[in-house]
Amino acid sequence: MRKIVLMGRSETGKTTLTQALKGEKIAYHKTQYVNNFDVIIDTPGEYAQTSWLAHALALYTYEADVVGLLLSSIEPFTLFPPSCTATCNRDVIGIVTKINHPLGNVKRAEGWLRLAGCRKVFYVDSKTGEGVADILEYLREPGDVMPWEKETTAEEAEMTGSTQNTTK
Repeated sequence: MRKIVLMGRSETGKTTLTQALKGEKIAYHKTQYVNNFDVIIDTPGEYAQTSWLAHALALYTYEADVVGLLLSSIEPFTLFPPSCTATCNRDVIGIVTKINHPLGNVKRAEGWLRLAGCRKVFYVDSKTGEGVADILEYLREPGDVMPWEKETTAEEAEMTGSTQNTTK
């Protein structure tokens, strides 16, 4: 699976999305420092909100294959300037979070992400899991077996008469 770094302001849902992508139980957890997991880099919002910390985000893009810019549908403004993705030599995707929030404006958040330069935008509600599989599928590399894909064992294949997707 390709490695992704998640960036956005505080409270936008980076850590919640990280938990959802990893299949963990969703629990509020304030990120205090950069968490570099196997295929996910979760960054504190303060790095995006403070100019002298923002340089660290640029460095973490070199450790990832994909940069994910997150905007919550309830955010009243964006931190991402127009065409900012042009400075990154990685694939940059937009992720709109909290899409089912009653005060959310998904179209506004999507517009800001597209203005920043994101050509691909995902829509996520990490608490319900909506949209999480789409991101995982996007990050998938040839040969990756996704959590929802069950490989057929040799015994099951024999019982059903199938020989496809058998494990040894």
